[in-house]
Order: sequence, then C-alpha cells, then structure tokens
Amino acid sequence: MLRSLALITLSLACAPQAHAQAVEGTAKPKQLVLVSFDGAGDNALWARSRATAKEVGAHFTYFLACTLVMDRKTSAKSYQGARQEGHEIANHTCGHFDGGNWTANQWDAEFTTFTSTLENAWAAIGKKDEEPQGWHDFVRGINGFRAPYLSQGDALTAAQKKHGFVFDATSITKGPAWPVRKDGIEHFGLPLIPEGPGDRPIIAMDYNLFVRHSMAIETPAKSAEFEERAYRAFRAAFDKQYEGERIPLQLGFHFVKMNGGAYWNAYERLLREVCKKDDVACVSYEEAMPMIEARRKERSQG
Repeated sequence: MLRSLALITLSLACAPQAHAQAVEGTAKPKQLVLVSFDGAGDNALWARSRATAKEVGAHFTYFLACTLVMDRKTSAKSYQGARQEGHEIANHTCGHFDGGNWTANQWDAEFTTFTSTLENAWAAIGKKDEEPQGWHDFVRGINGFRAPYLSQGDALTAAQKKHGFVFDATSITKGPAWPVRKDGIEHFGLPLIPEGPGDRPIIAMDYNLFVRHSMAIETPAKSAEFEERAYRAFRAAFDKQYEGERIPLQLGFHFVKMNGGAYWNAYERLLREVCKKDDVACVSYEEAMPMIEARRKERSQG
C-alpha cells in the first residue's frame, strides 16, 4: 500500500515536468540547415555532393556561375540531374566580377547575360538535341542570387527586382540570423561563427576557413587538423541553434577541395549526424522560405 502511494506520488510529481517537456517538444520548430555551393562547376563534385545529399536526405542550393557551361568538361547534365533530384539552381553571375560599385544597368546586363547563356547551355556544349523539355522555362524561373566575393551595392536590388529575384544570399550576419525582407526580396546572410583557438568569429564558408588556416595556401599535410577544426565549428554552431532558438544555420562552400578537401569532409560529417533527425530539415533556400515565413507569422502573432 505504501509502495503504491509512493509510486502515485512520484508519478504526480513528475507529471508537470513530463507535460512541459512534451509541450516544448511539440512546440519547437524544425532546425533548418542550408548548405550552398558557389561556382558549381566540377562534375566530380557535382556527383559527390548529390550522393551526400541522397545519403542524408538533404537538398542543396547551387549558385551557378554560367561561364562554366561553356566548358565542355562541365556538362549541363550535372545541374539538370541535380534539379530533378530536388536541388535548387541559383544565380552566381557569369563573369564573377566584383560588382560592389556597379550601377543598376551593369547588374541588369549581367543578369541578362546569365539567362541567355544558360538558355543556350545545351547548344554550347554540343548537346542541343538532349535539351530537356521546359528548359527555357526553368532558366527563366531561377530566382535566387549570391554575388561573387559577397560584394554588393545599393544598385543591386533594383536590378534584382527587374529580373524577378525573390531572395539574395550575399550578406554577412554577426551570427545565425533570420532573413530580412527588403523591397520584396528576402536577404539571407552567411553567419559569423566561433572557430579555432579563442573561438574567433569567421564567416561560415570554406574559403574563409582556408585563408585563416593556411593563408589560402594548399597545405594537405594538415588536412585532418583543418577538417577537425571546421567540423567542430560547424557542429557547435548547429548545437547552439538546435538547443536554443532554432534560427536557420547557413553554411557556404565552393566547388574546390581546399586543403585536401578538409571543408567538404567537415560539412559531410555534420550532415550525416544531423540531417536525419526528425526535428531537423536540411533544405535549399527555396524550400526554407515558406517554412521561415510560417515562423515569421507565428512570432508576429505571439
């Protein structure tokens, strides 16, 4: 009898805590992880990234530099296949110039060149007869952008509006942050995250790690060390949001295996650990936007 009363008492004492945990668990939104690639040229890295995405259940955003389609070694089949698998193709210009001081007309010309070059991509690589049905509609529907060198000026937004862009991923933020809507365009920012001895902030992008770790000089002998540093920084940034406010985490990479592939190895390790969690979604920018908008409405109502 006493034992039964003790169990009942314990159960009642634990009930509020269990209920609170259940409520917290159901109320907490998914942690979004957005992985993107600038350049997107090397066929081997197309294959590798797509294989990783398939393994972990992720979708990526590929910011395509359209001059790459002029190289016959870079087949349009790579990004066509990625698109069919649910990945997003976005705009990274053609010339990869620093447009920080450009006029709206200069940006307009660059975006026009991007569209026309991509529309004619299959002919450019000698495979016009293999051009998929609806290809031109797909090209004209590309509506995301990241500027080369993460460089932008006031004139960029006007040109983006003219060309129908809905998001820009060029900015840098002090840490993971919600996108900011400006003139109808969602502005995402790669975050500064703590990294290495002293947890000094660094842009969550492979090139910036490459510069910090080895002054942008290939140092394959230290690849394992650099991979571990990058992985720990990525994982700590993820854990902070996953256990906290669940602000989307953005990580940027290039189609170059810097320092022996250290940074590609690091992001793949992270995704293998987190993407299959029920409360995590590793998604493209286009997939993230409606989810973020739903969160935005919830916060405004709260």
